[in-house]
Amino acid sequence: MAGAPGDRSRDAHHEDGRVTDTPVDLTASETGRVLRDVLGPLVAQGAIVRRPRATAWAERRQVDRTSRRVLERLRARYDGAPLVVRLGGRRLVLATRPEHVERILAGSPEPFTPASWEKRGALAHFQPDGVLISPLPERLVRRPYNEAVLDMSEPVHRDGDAFVAAVERETRALVATVEASGRLDWDTFAASWWRTVRTVVLGRAARDDERLVAILDALRRDGNWSWFRPRRPWLRAALERRIAEHVAVAEPGTLAARGRDTGGADAVRRQIPHWLFAFDAAGAATFRALAVAAARPAVRDRLLAEPATAGDGPAVLPYARGCVLESVRLWPTTLAILRDATAPVRWGARTFPAGTGFVVLSAFFHRDADRLPFADAFTPEAWLDGRADADWGLVPFSGGPVSCPGRNVVLLLASHTLARVARLDLAVARRRYLARDPLPPTMDHLGLRFGLRGETARREGGLATSAAA
Repeated sequence: MAGAPGDRSRDAHHEDGRVTDTPVDLTASETGRVLRDVLGPLVAQGAIVRRPRATAWAERRQVDRTSRRVLERLRARYDGAPLVVRLGGRRLVLATRPEHVERILAGSPEPFTPASWEKRGALAHFQPDGVLISPLPERLVRRPYNEAVLDMSEPVHRDGDAFVAAVERETRALVATVEASGRLDWDTFAASWWRTVRTVVLGRAARDDERLVAILDALRRDGNWSWFRPRRPWLRAALERRIAEHVAVAEPGTLAARGRDTGGADAVRRQIPHWLFAFDAAGAATFRALAVAAARPAVRDRLLAEPATAGDGPAVLPYARGCVLESVRLWPTTLAILRDATAPVRWGARTFPAGTGFVVLSAFFHRDADRLPFADAFTPEAWLDGRADADWGLVPFSGGPVSCPGRNVVLLLASHTLARVARLDLAVARRRYLARDPLPPTMDHLGLRFGLRGETARREGGLATSAAA
């Protein structure tokens, strides 16, 4: 049986300081601290789409630093045991060690389903048939389909030539725009990124369909409220109609055409909202990596040199990929990985009923100074030499059997975008925070501003190099 709230049995807490696996219930005051300093800021920023005012507030307060300190103290107090938080009738078990992460992610989708209560409420607003929240019978069909269409096992997708050609067209236009204006901000970058994504996913006819993304964003804002916001089926129907129209005419060399040929138009239409959702996070990670490159000449120099040695076309750019992965490690785009137990789960000396939630807090594990000597440092080399991939606490694309099947497609587009936009000699306004380690725990990508270096950029209103120093 599960222990009572406040249980401090010897199974849960060893007096000799040994690590224990039996989860402990937090006291009322500890629960309040976790809600205020850990879970509250995650909800405030928006799990599905970021809220600009909340992310700006989070950066000013560096909320991830506070969250990490709270969890570090609780982990030390309870000998590394998982932490149980009660929210009314909902019980959440927070992982505190990489072994916990491994058990949860390696044990998905059974007995730890990714279709958690919170996630089903959120994603049902815009992707009710997405593989992530599919019941197991549907998942057994949809997951292999996603893996096949996204070429999960291949570092370069079969249609990689077309994908990288789209990146090249759009980044060339973006570079020209920035050179003319002397400025780069998130709205400018995101507009270019979405043109690339719509072309890659849905084809050339969708390139300028900004209305599609506007509808998706409106539904995602609803998703921030999960079950607490009424559904808008008419708006979701409008999104599905636009997607279906693009799928019908998508040309070869797009994910829509590949999916249509693999399983039919209806099958791919059901998965596309989730692919678009995932690409939004990839754009944020790329923009943050660009900010670090602009602040660190050595990083930019390596990004500029790599394409020359990698060859033409959709070549793997290991260092650029490492920079994107490092961006997601340092500033996770998935704030928390959620799982629900599908059956009773025995953990240490306790048994949790089906429906219990299990949580991996990405920012805590990705910067865990107790085990990572590079916790707060920009270290893309860790993704090149195997250190990061060997650590179950580092899960930028989740892990285990339900890890993100689009990882390699995302990294292909993101790395080639980063390498090309880095050709601009940019000055980032937050250079003093990014030029050296340790890096700030919280970064609001929506607030990043760049200018071109030099007198011309200053005269045209761009950010002065001195302002970025």
